[in-house]
Amino acid sequence: MKIRRFFGKDMREALSQVKNELGSDAVIMSNRKVADGIELVAAYDKEPVAKLSVPPKPKAPTAVTSEGSLPTLSEIIGDDGPDTLRALLEKQAEQKAAVAQRVEAANAEAEKRAPVKPAPEVASVTPKSPVFDAENEDTELTSGGTLADIRAEIASLRNVLQFQLADMQQQQHSRLKPQQRYLHQQLCDMGISQALAAQLVTYTPADCNEREAWLYLLKLLSNRLTTNNDDILTQQGVVALVGPTGTGKTTTIAKLAARYAQKYGADQVALITIDTYRIAAYEQLATYGKIIGCPVRKAQSGEQLADLLFQLRNKRLVLIDTAGFSQRDSRLISQLATFGQVSGQQVKNYLVVQGNTQQATLKHIINAYKSIDLQGCIITKLDECYSLGEVISNVIEAQLPVSYVADGQQVPEDIHVANAKSIISLAAKLYKKYGLNHTNSSSDVNTAQAV
Repeated sequence: MKIRRFFGKDMREALSQVKNELGSDAVIMSNRKVADGIELVAAYDKEPVAKLSVPPKPKAPTAVTSEGSLPTLSEIIGDDGPDTLRALLEKQAEQKAAVAQRVEAANAEAEKRAPVKPAPEVASVTPKSPVFDAENEDTELTSGGTLADIRAEIASLRNVLQFQLADMQQQQHSRLKPQQRYLHQQLCDMGISQALAAQLVTYTPADCNEREAWLYLLKLLSNRLTTNNDDILTQQGVVALVGPTGTGKTTTIAKLAARYAQKYGADQVALITIDTYRIAAYEQLATYGKIIGCPVRKAQSGEQLADLLFQLRNKRLVLIDTAGFSQRDSRLISQLATFGQVSGQQVKNYLVVQGNTQQATLKHIINAYKSIDLQGCIITKLDECYSLGEVISNVIEAQLPVSYVADGQQVPEDIHVANAKSIISLAAKLYKKYGLNHTNSSSDVNTAQAV
């Protein structure tokens, strides 16, 4: 057996050199990355016979990509070998095993011919060819890293192929159903998630124009969006507003308390805060209570909260203001556990979220607060929003009803009972005002630059 090294800028070039110089019977013993590319170590039994140069045969045209077929590995590397990299590796392993058997047979034959000598204790180890040990010492030391690199390359190739296949499928779908593709893109631009948009466009009638289909999709969105009507102000009990910091929980509680005092009287409503982390949190709520004319209390534990709820049991409505924690804050778990210590009282929890929050952030917030039983949600800061599709998409997918919407800081004017059609209509207006105008202006700029 003889050993030769080959260098190439990539695996394809190195394999091509081995095949051209040693023929198809050569065995690839190892490979590794070097500074200039790839190093291959090949073994062969005899010198290859010089081949006559034959012009390459023209290849048959590949299948049309629109049919969804992907090229094989042989087509990618331009070789007529195995169709997959797995098959190539298996073939190399078989060839290595055959070479090892021949080497062992040769060693056994040499031992039979040589004079018998007392073998040391370590002679039980199977001897290896010194040529292979010398040539492949560095390769064996780095075999782990080489295999890891191969696996990484295979994973990267698989991801690229999957991306190309998905892109081809999207292009084919766009050619077959261009209107659905256009409407899907519109919904995504409005802030609706990819999954929900793809689900909605499948219900669009085939015999309607673009405007009729768009209005139909907005109607579907309004039907999917559930509301609780005026459930907090029409039903008596204990209500807690939860949510991350900065969403407007304290201001929303003041608005609800003022509305309830106008309807039933200030003596029928009470406020409790368990926010002991934020500076002047109790003082802010106490100021609102003084203006409204209702009592305000502070609880620092679950036991104190239970005692206060017992003292205020004669009130028609008790509103609880909670501390704002991030969905990744560990203190959130202890706060949510506080509600579990309240015995004898059914606390209805409502999640307060901002309408201008990112879609991924909204998803994580809803998942973090789902550990407690949420009766619904309140969407705030609509006056600061440029898009409402994100919050609409998240509450629909989470099957979370919307109770109220807030669009300002004025107490109690800037809070309204949630209406599905009004929310979807506002989202469409925001998209038309900011989303479409931004898209059109960008297209005009690009066109002007191209001219």
